[in-house]
Amino acid sequence: MAAKEILKEEYSISTDRARLDLEFLHDYLSKESYWAKGLPLERVVAAADHSLNFGVYHGDRPVGYARVVTDYARVAYLADVFIIEEYRGRGLSKWLIEVIMAHPDLRGLRRWMLHTLDAHGLYEQFGWGPPAKPETYLEIYNPDVRWWIG
Repeated sequence: MAAKEILKEEYSISTDRARLDLEFLHDYLSKESYWAKGLPLERVVAAADHSLNFGVYHGDRPVGYARVVTDYARVAYLADVFIIEEYRGRGLSKWLIEVIMAHPDLRGLRRWMLHTLDAHGLYEQFGWGPPAKPETYLEIYNPDVRWWIG
């Protein structure tokens, strides 16, 4: 799959894995996010290596990110969506979701999933809602799992 870049004014969204600043991602996810506090750099790298990544940039500066875990045939899981605080309120998160949902390799998927504590309004604009068949949804949730192995 070739990397794609979308431009809008002085911003860009790129799927180029080589362009990701993994230290930037690690810093935000491990310190600022509520969902990945304490996540080691090795886990950030592994997640990026096994996902379709969407970096958001102001010029060359990374300012946001999202990733999609997918089989490219039926299902996708949207994760780690964020825009750093000083860039919020500029429509970047909405643009990021638009770009992700329009990505040609993700069209025609039957099921999209995500977890969010506080961004329901953003995702609802794009058709997201509660599970259509909650009776078929199961999960294993291990809140006591440590990020490190061993």
